Amino acid sequence: MTDKEKNDYFYVCSLIEFTARRTNNKRGIVVDALGLDGVRKQLKDAEVNHCLSFEQVSDELIEAYAVAEGKFDTITGCKYRIPGFMDIGRLYLYLIQDLAEPGAEAETLMEVFKSFLSEEISNFRSGIYYENLSYLEESYKAGHLLE
Repeated sequence: MTDKEKNDYFYVCSLIEFTARRTNNKRGIVVDALGLDGVRKQLKDAEVNHCLSFEQVSDELIEAYAVAEGKFDTITGCKYRIPGFMDIGRLYLYLIQDLAEPGAEAETLMEVFKSFLSEEISNFRSGIYYENLSYLEESYKAGHLLE
């Protein structure tokens, strides 16, 4: 993955996280709304969208892909400060970078965001976000959190 591609994936992963938080959705629901073509479009547009606010791009994404309001709120009631949406975006970038076969990064993005691991990462009361990257990758491959 080139540096430009890394930046684009980081941006799109952060945008998905931002939009999911904004609409109270699981991250997989946002990715499903986009579909593979929508994910690819966001990756293509990322270089330009970097110049815009996340709020604006998220609003456009919500409208264009009909992302409905959900009930998945893992932020309200958290006792401690939660990771920022860009921190989570960076984590997803690293997962995709390490797990994807060359040329299948967009598909891997969708798979990771729709996986059990995404819901675990989004549960800010559990602290899974703070786990070692290799632990998260091996858990993803196993299909469950390793003990």
